Amino acid sequence: MGRHGDRWKVRVAAPPEHGTANQAVLALLTETLGLPRSGARLVSGGASRDKIVELTGIESAEIDRRLASAGGQEHV
Repeated sequence: MGRHGDRWKVRVAAPPEHGTANQAVLALLTETLGLPRSGARLVSGGASRDKIVELTGIESAEIDRRLASAGGQEHV
């Protein structure tokens, strides 16, 4: 997991079949960010490597801080 410009890159082991990779991405984000499963929704990219996920119940600065911490990156 790491920052790439204004986006985050995550990697999951689930295969991209029958939505399992999409569900794995949502599960990874909600677990890492401490959100309920209902706090993440796939907005677009269900059949693509590039996805847009809507996160609710958390501020963007806190998202960056928690993802940076989980990915081993310093948050500046």
